[in-house]
Amino acid sequence: MRANGLGIKPRKRYVRTTDSNHNSPIYPNLYRNVIPARPDMVWVADFTYIRITTGFCYLAVMLDACSRKVVGYGLSKRLDTPLALAALHSAIENRKPPPGCIHHTDRGCQYASETYRRALDAAGL
Repeated sequence: MRANGLGIKPRKRYVRTTDSNHNSPIYPNLYRNVIPARPDMVWVADFTYIRITTGFCYLAVMLDACSRKVVGYGLSKRLDTPLALAALHSAIENRKPPPGCIHHTDRGCQYASETYRRALDAAGL
């Protein structure tokens, strides 16, 4: 059957890293019509997963939208708010965001948590 191209294609497995179905406040999308003209104008945060022999580990990344450079990151075996905070604190230590810097995410539960929102307020983001 394989010689005739009739074999079964294995299904790709994806790990869901965004849970936007939560009761935390949702903020307006300030990044919708913004084209970042200089570094540290917009920071974009997201998670990705990395397959390892015992399962997955997760990488939280904070990118500068203008330069597309990583300004902060965190790595953990758990996909949770402390991982998102690690990337945020790493970015703040590395770049010291200026007033008015926009922080953009996919509105997942880790980014919408009260702990994360307090950290953003403290950093002026």
